[in-house]
Amino acid sequence: MKTVIQRVSESSVIINNEIVAQIQKGLLVLVGIEDADNQEDIVWLASKIANLRIFADENDVMNLSLKDIDGDMVVVSQFTLHALTKKGNRPSYIKASKPEIAIPLYESFVKQMEIELGKKVQTGQFGADMKVSLINDGPVTIIIDTKNKE
Repeated sequence: MKTVIQRVSESSVIINNEIVAQIQKGLLVLVGIEDADNQEDIVWLASKIANLRIFADENDVMNLSLKDIDGDMVVVSQFTLHALTKKGNRPSYIKASKPEIAIPLYESFVKQMEIELGKKVQTGQFGADMKVSLINDGPVTIIIDTKNKE
């Protein structure tokens, strides 16, 4: 699983001119899934994201996690995170999982995030044409790939 995690002061997802997700202070997490991903990846990743110390403490040092600040989260599926761009100028998405594999893993990831955070996680809609907006706070943007657990 590949994720792009953005610390936000606000974020929303609009589908067909309707707001389906909206948060204030928290994280926007874009998630890309490939066939090799599994439940072990989901558990590791959810814990890692929930406990990332990327929010400022009273000394303005990034020392607090999303859990510490009781922040909110929006999770959006994004197969384009698995784009291969080595050959030519048209990205290939061959590594991205097909919906029959990706949807259950995506839903499992959302549920695991809810367990980690102890609250509801807002989402976009898998496969929909979404308009995602955010105000990146910092900016702080972190990329995590479960195939490279560093």
